[in-house]
Amino acid sequence: MEILITIAGIVMVILFWVMLYDSNRFVIKKYETVDGRIKKPCRAVLLTDLHNKRYGKNNEKLLAAIRGQNPDFILVAGDLITARPKANLEPALQLLRNLAKEYPIYYGNGNHEHRIRLYPEVYGDMAQRYDKELKKTGITPMINSHVKLPQYGITIYGAEIDKYFYKRFKVGNMKQAYLSGVLGQASADCHTVLLAHNPDYFPQYAQWGADLVLSGHVHGGIMRVPFWGKGVLSPAIRLFPKYDGGIFQEGKTVMVLSRGLGTHTIPFRLFNPAELWVLEWKNSQVPRKES
Repeated sequence: MEILITIAGIVMVILFWVMLYDSNRFVIKKYETVDGRIKKPCRAVLLTDLHNKRYGKNNEKLLAAIRGQNPDFILVAGDLITARPKANLEPALQLLRNLAKEYPIYYGNGNHEHRIRLYPEVYGDMAQRYDKELKKTGITPMINSHVKLPQYGITIYGAEIDKYFYKRFKVGNMKQAYLSGVLGQASADCHTVLLAHNPDYFPQYAQWGADLVLSGHVHGGIMRVPFWGKGVLSPAIRLFPKYDGGIFQEGKTVMVLSRGLGTHTIPFRLFNPAELWVLEWKNSQVPRKES
């Protein structure tokens, strides 16, 4: 019995150490798209689910990692803040201020940015303050809107779906007409990137016409099962969610699902380090030139 207790104690210590380690680091992941419609090679860094996390003083470690990738622009797939009454917005804003001085930023909202606007009786003027500070940096959240980047042959859409689609325990019923109704129809003339925070509706995003979907929300499943590699729990309180993190494909559409950079509610990660994704687009015949 003493041996079993000793072994259990050692296992608990190891798990606790891994939890601390994984909760305070991030890894860099990369994905490359080759498309004949790309006019000029380009590179972006994807930020999602920061939830006010800081890596070093003033997020200096995260900033250094981003700069080290030499991106042409920054993409945000939501939840840089945490919707909590009187929560501090400064970690996210400070990071964005620094980045906006160097790169264009295309910001798609997540459910937390959406929530603070929906419930002012809970969050007060948090949404107005956040939007005001974003505007000062030159950032306008892409709320069911799009931006064309003709120099690259890319159009970026930002989808903010209704709160109904963040149901607990099950996936809501999203009819195909819903996306075309809020976003319009995707153009086939350029490479279409969709910033869509919730990955549960990837089949609908693919049917709508996205070429590349960028999502977050699931935090990699909080913890991942070693060797099997599956995420355990989604924010919708579903065990072993289908879309937990990584690369998924539906027909010709690819989804890059980031495990995010921070945590909330369940404030730890286990066998599940945070992720900073680097995305690269090129035409197969046009190599990228480093600056």
